[in-house]
Amino acid sequence: MEEPTTLFSDEDLADSLPPIDDERIQLEDPEFEMEPFLLGFEDTVRLGCCCPAKEEEVTAEKTKKATTKDRVQAFHLRKSLNLLDKLHEEKDLFIQKTRGELRVCHQRMDLLTKQQESLAAEIATEREANNMAAMGRLQAASRRLHTELENEKDLQSKITAMLKDSENAMWHIEIQKGLFEDVRKRNEEEAEARQRSLEIHAAQQLQKEKETLEKVERNRLLRARKSLHVQKELGLRHQKLVEDAQRNHRVAVKFLKASLGRVREREQKEEMESRRHMKRRMDAVLALKNNITASRETLKKFQAWGQSRAEVAKQKALTEKEAILAQGGDAFKHLFHQRRHQELEAQRRAFEEEQKLRKQEIVSRILKEEAEEEHRKKRQHPPSKTTDQWTLRDKTWKYISDFCEGKTAITTNHLLENEMALHPKPSCLLKVISSESMQMDLGSISTEEEILAEPDIPGLWSKDYKSYQVSKEDMERKPVGGTKMDKDILARTMEQLRSGVVHRQVVSGREFKGRPFNSKPEVIHFKDFDIGKVYKKKITLINATYTINYCKLVGVEESLKDFIHIDFDPPGPMSAGMSCEVLVTFKPMINKDLEGNVSFLAQTGGFSVPLKCSTKKCSLSLDKELIDFGSYVVGETTSRIITLTNVGGLGTRFKFLLDSEFFEMEEPQPVMKMSSVFTYEDKSFYEKIMNSLSEQQLDGDGSSPLDLPSRKESEKLDEAEVSAVASAMTMVPSEEQAEITLGEVTEGEIGPFSSIKVPILFNPVIPGEVQTKFKVMFKNSQCPTLYFRATGIAVDVPVWVPRAIVDLKICMYDRLYQDSITVHTRSKAALRLKFEVCKELRGHIELLPETGYIQAQSSYSVQLKFLPRHSLPEDAGKYFDQDSRVLEAPMTIWVADQIKPVGFTVQAIVTTSDLEISPLEINFGYCTIYEAIRTEISLSNLSLLPQEFGFVGLPKVPAVVIPGDVEQDITAALQAQYVDIQPNDGFGTILPLETLQLDVIFQPIKAKEYRFELVCKSEINRCFKVSCQAVGVHPPLELSHYQIKFSATALYGTTVSTLYVINSHLSMNKLIHSLPRIGSEEATPVGPTSFEFLVPPNSPITISPSVGTVLPGKRCLVQVAFQPVLPHETILEEAIHILNKETETKLFRKETTQRKEQWKQSLPVVRVHNRDRPTRASTPHTQELQRQELSASSNEYQAAQATLVRTFQGKFDRFVVPCVVASGDIKDRKASEPLSFSPYNTLYLELWCPVVAPSIVVTSNEGKTVVNFGDIAVGHRGIKKITLQNISPEDLALEFSVLNPHGPFVLLNPTRKLCSGETQTLVLSFSPHESILLQNESSLPIKFWMRLESLSKKRAENRQQLPKFLTSHEQRTEIVGTQNHNGQSVFSVVPVEGLMVPGKTHEFTITFSPDHESLYFSDLLQVVLFEKKVSHQILLKGAAREHMMFVEGGDPLDVPVESLTVIPAFDPEHREARSPPPEAEEMKPILVTLNYVQFDTDMPTPPATRELQVGCIRTTQPSPRKTVEFSLDSIPWLQHKGFTIEPSRGSVERGQTKTISISWVPPADFDPDHPLMVSTLLQLRGDVKETYKVIFVAYVVAGL
Repeated sequence: MEEPTTLFSDEDLADSLPPIDDERIQLEDPEFEMEPFLLGFEDTVRLGCCCPAKEEEVTAEKTKKATTKDRVQAFHLRKSLNLLDKLHEEKDLFIQKTRGELRVCHQRMDLLTKQQESLAAEIATEREANNMAAMGRLQAASRRLHTELENEKDLQSKITAMLKDSENAMWHIEIQKGLFEDVRKRNEEEAEARQRSLEIHAAQQLQKEKETLEKVERNRLLRARKSLHVQKELGLRHQKLVEDAQRNHRVAVKFLKASLGRVREREQKEEMESRRHMKRRMDAVLALKNNITASRETLKKFQAWGQSRAEVAKQKALTEKEAILAQGGDAFKHLFHQRRHQELEAQRRAFEEEQKLRKQEIVSRILKEEAEEEHRKKRQHPPSKTTDQWTLRDKTWKYISDFCEGKTAITTNHLLENEMALHPKPSCLLKVISSESMQMDLGSISTEEEILAEPDIPGLWSKDYKSYQVSKEDMERKPVGGTKMDKDILARTMEQLRSGVVHRQVVSGREFKGRPFNSKPEVIHFKDFDIGKVYKKKITLINATYTINYCKLVGVEESLKDFIHIDFDPPGPMSAGMSCEVLVTFKPMINKDLEGNVSFLAQTGGFSVPLKCSTKKCSLSLDKELIDFGSYVVGETTSRIITLTNVGGLGTRFKFLLDSEFFEMEEPQPVMKMSSVFTYEDKSFYEKIMNSLSEQQLDGDGSSPLDLPSRKESEKLDEAEVSAVASAMTMVPSEEQAEITLGEVTEGEIGPFSSIKVPILFNPVIPGEVQTKFKVMFKNSQCPTLYFRATGIAVDVPVWVPRAIVDLKICMYDRLYQDSITVHTRSKAALRLKFEVCKELRGHIELLPETGYIQAQSSYSVQLKFLPRHSLPEDAGKYFDQDSRVLEAPMTIWVADQIKPVGFTVQAIVTTSDLEISPLEINFGYCTIYEAIRTEISLSNLSLLPQEFGFVGLPKVPAVVIPGDVEQDITAALQAQYVDIQPNDGFGTILPLETLQLDVIFQPIKAKEYRFELVCKSEINRCFKVSCQAVGVHPPLELSHYQIKFSATALYGTTVSTLYVINSHLSMNKLIHSLPRIGSEEATPVGPTSFEFLVPPNSPITISPSVGTVLPGKRCLVQVAFQPVLPHETILEEAIHILNKETETKLFRKETTQRKEQWKQSLPVVRVHNRDRPTRASTPHTQELQRQELSASSNEYQAAQATLVRTFQGKFDRFVVPCVVASGDIKDRKASEPLSFSPYNTLYLELWCPVVAPSIVVTSNEGKTVVNFGDIAVGHRGIKKITLQNISPEDLALEFSVLNPHGPFVLLNPTRKLCSGETQTLVLSFSPHESILLQNESSLPIKFWMRLESLSKKRAENRQQLPKFLTSHEQRTEIVGTQNHNGQSVFSVVPVEGLMVPGKTHEFTITFSPDHESLYFSDLLQVVLFEKKVSHQILLKGAAREHMMFVEGGDPLDVPVESLTVIPAFDPEHREARSPPPEAEEMKPILVTLNYVQFDTDMPTPPATRELQVGCIRTTQPSPRKTVEFSLDSIPWLQHKGFTIEPSRGSVERGQTKTISISWVPPADFDPDHPLMVSTLLQLRGDVKETYKVIFVAYVVAGL
C-alpha cells in the first residue's frame, strides 16, 4: 500500500453516516459508501506498520520529546478507531431494524393472502346467488388486495437485497477491525506509559513538598520556644501581683473590722437615747392627763358664767321690749334693727382683720423677692469650691431628690450624719432647712447668664410698684362675697362645672361623637431640659365639632402641678373650625422623666392633651457586634477598628474591657441611692467611696455581705484607705493571657452627638480559633452595657483539637452519652496532657483518662462520658440556657511546660423525656358487653427527640376455674382483653413537641364495675399512667349482629339482611353462665323479655318485626330492609321546575305564532287584533296549587323522578338504631302502657347504607320495574318487551339470573354488553305449563343414587376414540373435561346414595378439589332413581389457579383439552426440573389483537377496544396480602403509539375483578400496510409476584 497523504475530517465522517429514523427506517437508498472508509483504514494500518521502523531510526533524544507530527498522527489514529467502532454499532442496528421490517412485511403478506381467500369464498357465494352488484364490489376489493400483495412482494425483494448488502458490509467491517487489533493494543500501551511518567513526576513533587514542610516545622518550634519563655515571665509577674493584692486585702479587712466596732458603739448610744426619749414622752402624757382634768373644771366655770350672762341679756331684752311697748312703739322692729346692726359691725371688724392679713402677706412676699434678687446678683460669679466639701445648695438638692424618690427621713438623717462624719462643718449648717429656704434656693440655682424666672404677679419686682389700696367706698358699696343673686348664680355655675355636665350636639340630624377639639401638636413634649430653666410651648386647640362649642381648662395631674403651669384665656363660644392658643410653661425642679395629661372640658365632653418631659439621655451603639480577624500565624499582630456612637443629648464616660472582668469598671451600686440631680463633678468623690465599698462586699474568702450599719460606718474611711483597696482590686489579672486585646484608647469621655473609634488588637499565641467577648460600660447608670465579640484563628501550634466544639446533639436526662475526642500534636517530643472538666459540671461530664501522654507527631484519644442529671440546670449555672436548653461546657487540656491550655467546648441540647397524657382520668360510664365505647386522649411529647411509646399490660379479665364441665371458650372469653388502644394497638413513635390523639376503646366482658390503669411506656422504660373506671352491663337480650354493612344499593333498590334477637338467659345459676345485670346490682330474673327497635323517622330503614317478645332460650328472626328513595319534596320541586319551563316554552311559541300571523294582515286588521290579543297571565298558578295537582302517578312526577335518578351522584348514610329491652311479655301490657325499660340495657344496631345511582334504568312502561303478563292460558305464550338504558359512563357487561330451563319464563335475546348511553330491548316470553317436582308423594321411601359422568363405565370406551382436541370446535360434544392428575375425580358428591323419606327433601353437598391449574374442569352429575331412571342432570364446571390472582382476556393461546403427556404435579423431581431458577422470572404471554375498522365515509371511526380482567380469588388459605396490585409498564411509550389503557395500575379486593380497558387509534405516522406490534409487562403482586408479557398487535382494516 501507498502512504496516505490525508486523513478523514469530521465533516466527511458526519456526511458519510447513513440517516437513522427511530420510527421507520428509510429504505430507498440503503447503500453505504465504503471505499473512503476502507482507504482511511488502510492508511491507518500503514501508519501503524511504519511506526516500528521509525522508532529504530530515531535517536534517544527524539524518543524523549515527541514531535508535533507524531502527536497529530496518534490523535487521528485514535479517532479512526473510534469511528470504526461507531460504524460497527450503527451497521448492526441497521441490520436489526431491516430484519424487523422484513418480518412485518411477511405478516402483511399473510394477512392479505387470508383476505383474498375470504373474498374468493364470498365471490363464489355471491355468484351462486347471482348477486352481480355484490360480485362487482367484491371483485374490486380483490383487485385492490392483489395490487397491495404485489407491492408487498416488491418491497420484500428490496428489503432482502438491502439486508444482504448490509450483511456484506458488516463482514467487511469485522475484517477491518481484526486488522486494527495490533494498532489498538499499541495505543493502550502508550497510554499506560504516559500514566507511569505522570506518577513519577507526582512522587517527585510530593518529596519536595515534604522537605518544605519540615523546614516550616523547624521555624515553628523556634517560635514556640520563644513564646514559652515570654509566658514564663508573665507568670512570674502575675504571681507577684497576686501576692500584693492579698497583702492589701488583709490591710483593708483590718480597717473594716475597726469600722464595724465603731458602728456598733454608735448603735448602743442611739438605743440609750431612744429609751430616754420614751421616758420623757411618758412623763408628758401623765402631765397632759392632769391638765385635761384641770381644764374640765375651768370649762364648767365658763359655762356657768355664760349661762348667767345669757339670762341677764334676756332679762334686759324683755325690759327694753316692755319699755318700747309702753311708749307705743314697735318692739319687734326695734330688736331686728339692733340685731342687724350688731351683725354688720361684726362683719366690718372681720373684713378689716382680713385686709390687714392680706397686706402683711403681700409685703412679706415683696421683701422676699427683693432679697432673692439681691442674692441672685451676688451668686452670678460664685467662688470656686473644693470637690471634697458639700455646699448648702447641694444638701438642699439632696434632700429634695431623696424626698421625691420616696426615702424616709431616717435615711436622710443617717446620710447627713455620715456626711458630717466625713466632712466636718460648722454646727449652724446642720439645722433643718425650712420650706421657704428651700424655695429660695430653688429659685437661685441657675448657672445660665439669662434669668428666666418671672414673678407670679406682673410688675411686683419693679421699683416703682406700689401695693393696691382698697378704698373705703368700694368696701362699703357691696357686701363681702357679693349679693345673694350673685352667690346663687355662682353656686349653680360651679355645680354644673363640677358635675361635668355634657350636652349632646346634634346638627342636621347627626350627633357629634368623638374628640371635640384637636391639638396641634398632638403631644406636648419638652426634650432634654435642664433644671432651673423655664420652657414654654404653645399649642393650638381647633374646634372639631359641627357647631359652636366652649372650652374650659380643667388642669393637670397632681404629679405635674409643681412643674407645669397652664395659661389659658377661655375664648368663649367658638365656631366650628376656629382655634385658640394655650401656653404651657414647664419649670423643671428634678431631673426625672414626667408624663401626664392636660385636661380640658368642652360642651360635648372632656378631652386631654398628652404631656411628656424627657431628660437628657445617652443613646449609645456600636457599629458592629462581631469582629472577624480571620487566620493569622502565631506571633503576628493585627488590629481592627470599632466605632462607639452617641446620638443622644447627654455625654458620659465610657470604658472598654473584657466581658470576664466583672469588678473593674462595672457601674457601682451605691448603698444609698444617689439623686440624678448631681453633676458629674459633684458625685466624683462619693463614687470613689461607693466603688470601694461595693468591691469589698463582693470580695473576701466567704465573708458575709455588709449590713446597713456596717455600710454607714464604712463611709467614714479616709481617702487613702479607699484608694488603696480600689487599687488592690484593680490589679488582679485575668486567668489566661488574652490573645485579642484592646488598643491604647480604652476609656474616656464621649460627648453628645459624637463618635469615638477604638482599636482591637489580635496577637495569636496558641493555634486554634480564638473568641473574646468585650463589653463597654458607662458612667451613666441609665446606659446599658454594650457587648461585642472578636474571633480569630491562630495556626501552627504544637497541640490542638480538631473539633473545637463537640456537639452531642440532643440528649435526655439520666441517659449516658459517649464520644471520642482526638488530640493532635506537631511536637517532636512526647507531651503530658491533663484533661480537666469545669467544676460546675464534674457531676455530669467525665473525661477518661484524666492524664495521658501524647507521643511525638501523633494523636491521642480521650473518652467523653456525658450523663445529664435533673440537677444540671442548677449545677451548670451560666453554662446552661434555661430557655433554649443548650449546654455549652468548656473543657480544658493542660499541656506540660505550656501556660496557655488547650480548650474545647462540649455542646448539647438537654431535653426531658416526659410524655404528658391528658386527661389523666377517664370515666366511660355504663357500657353493655355487646358494644364498645370510644374516647380520645392526648399524648404530648415534651421532649425535643422523637420517642417510641406503647401502652403495655392492658388489663384482662383473669381466668376463673369453674367447677364441673365447662366449655373452653368460656375460659378464653374470661381471659379476653376488654380495653384496646388505637391506632397501631397503642404503639408508635411521637415526634418532638407533637401531640397525638389516641382512641381508647372499652368493651366490657362481663357485668361489673371496672377500675383499672393504662400504662404507657416509653423507649427508655418510663411509665405514665391513666386511671379509668366504667360499669359493665349485661343485657338480658342480645343480637346476632350489631353491625350490618349493606352493599351498594341503587336508588329504588332493596337490600335485605337478617339478624336474630336472642334470649339466652335460662337459669339464675351463676356457675353455668354469666347472669344479666347492671354492674354489681341484682341479676335480671328469668322470663320472657320484650324488645322494641326505635327506627329514626324518615329513614329508608324498615325493621320487621320492630316489637316482639323472646322467651328464654329462644330467638326471634328480624329482617332489616334498606330501600333508598328520593325524597318526595325533592321530586315535587323538580316537577314544578319542569312544569314552569314547559309553560314558558308554550307561551313563547304561542306569542311567536301570533306575531307571524299579525305581520301577514293589513294595518287596520293589525290594530283590531292588537286590541283583542290575549295577554300573558300575570298571576300563574302558585306552587301550592301545583303541588296539590301533582301525584306520584303523573307524567311530570315520573319525568322529574327519572331526571333526578340520572343525575344522582351517590351518598353514604350511617344509622344507629337503638333497641330497648324490658322484662315481661308485650302481650301482658295494656295498649297505652309503655314498656318499662332501663336506659342502661339498650342495645344498638349500626347500619352502613351506601347509595349509588343505578347503572341501568328501565325506560319502557314509564320506568316501571314490574312486568305484568296478565292472564294467559296453559299452552299459549305471551311476550313482553323491556327497554333498558345504560346511564353510567362506562360500558357494562350484563349478566342475567339463571331462569329455570323448564320454567314458564324465557329470556329470548340475552345480551352480554351494554355500552354507555346505549339502549337495549329485552324480549321476555311467558308460557305456563305443568311443574315437575322431585318429591316422594308415596307412602314408601325411595332410594336414590348420585353418579358422575367421569366415573361411569362408558368413560373408558369413549377414551379409545379419536382425541377431541384433534377435531374442530364445532364438532366437540364432550361433557367431561379436565380431571385431576392423581386419578381422582375433581368433583365429589356427599352422600352418594340415600333414602328419601316420604314428603321430605334431601340435601347433598358437591365438593370441587382440583390438584393443578386449569380452566376447563367439567363433569355431569346425574340423579338416578330405581337404579336405572335418570331423573335430573346437573352440569358441573370449575376453574383452578395456582395463586390468588389471575388475568383473563386476550386471544386464546391454548386448547380447552389438555395434552396427553402431562407431568404429574406430585412428582417433585420433574416439578423442580420444570420450575425456572429463582433469579429467572417466568413471563406468561397474553396476545391482544386490535382491528381498527376504517370506513370511507366522513363519520368518525370509533377506536379499536379490548378488555382484560384482573381478578383476585377469595380463598380460605392464609395469605400475607388481602388485595392484589397490578401495574403496566411503559405507559407513555404506548400512548405515543396510539394506545390508551385505563387504568394502568390499581388494586383488586378478594372475590372481585377489575377491568382494564384497551383502546387504540392509529397515530399520525402509522403505515396501514405494516401492522403495529408492541409489548409491555403486566405485573401482579399478591401472595407472589407474577409477570405477564402483553403483546399488542394492531391492524387497520378497511370497512366494506
